[in-house]
Amino acid sequence: MAKFCVILPAAGKSSRFGDLHYKKPFAPINNRAVWIHTAQHFLNRKDVTQVILVVSPEDYDDVRTKYRGEISVNGITVVRGGKERADSIENAISAIQPECDFVCVHDAARPCIADDWIQSVFRTAIQTGAAILAAPMTDSIKKVQPTQNTNKKKKKNTLSLDNLIPETDEKQASDGIITQSLDRENIWKAQTPQVFRRDWFEEAYAHRSHDLSVKTTDDSMLIEQLGHSVHIVEGSSLNIKITTKTDLYLAEAILKILPGRKPNAFHPFRNEEFF
Repeated sequence: MAKFCVILPAAGKSSRFGDLHYKKPFAPINNRAVWIHTAQHFLNRKDVTQVILVVSPEDYDDVRTKYRGEISVNGITVVRGGKERADSIENAISAIQPECDFVCVHDAARPCIADDWIQSVFRTAIQTGAAILAAPMTDSIKKVQPTQNTNKKKKKNTLSLDNLIPETDEKQASDGIITQSLDRENIWKAQTPQVFRRDWFEEAYAHRSHDLSVKTTDDSMLIEQLGHSVHIVEGSSLNIKITTKTDLYLAEAILKILPGRKPNAFHPFRNEEFF
């Protein structure tokens, strides 16, 4: 049986989340941190031999203290992140156990993942060497030229419904001008998990261009640059990544309807404190 290491990046600044008390991976959903909801799906699998949580250096000590029960009981490896996302993943690579055959990267702030989706992308990665979960684009796609007023527009972070109901501005006539309507056929929205052969993954990071990796938004881009084919496994629009406070409410609702949900799994110690 192939063995997997799962890396959960949680070292971002969460600047768009807009909360002074905690970053999005540590925000509470039903009294449990987001990253715990995420991690439980992988800790329940027999083929996952290691889970690595990557946190920012300033959060490292607090995470190990506040979540010491979950970390200890489940054998979670906690690693300090780097300046950029790719730097954080590179730090996690150095902590991967020797017995792992594949590396899975899944956003710590993406808790609405079904076990069947994980199984599908794991199986495809074993067959092909590289696979990611993705969703086909269903909306019309527009290329937009920002107007002068658009560049000056300031976004507000509110405590609720932050981006669900955009604020209107009587002085703001336009948010941009459509310059081109793009063909959405064969356009997919990349999600996580993203799963790769370990040797490919390590080679991709060993040869990455640091200038280019600043613009790298997901790991499959680095695998593609090596010349390897990355296969798509269809996921779901329910597999959201928490970015704003509104997303917390959406995630809470989605978690109630996900198939194969085990609400009582993975909480030997419940935390009352969050970032």
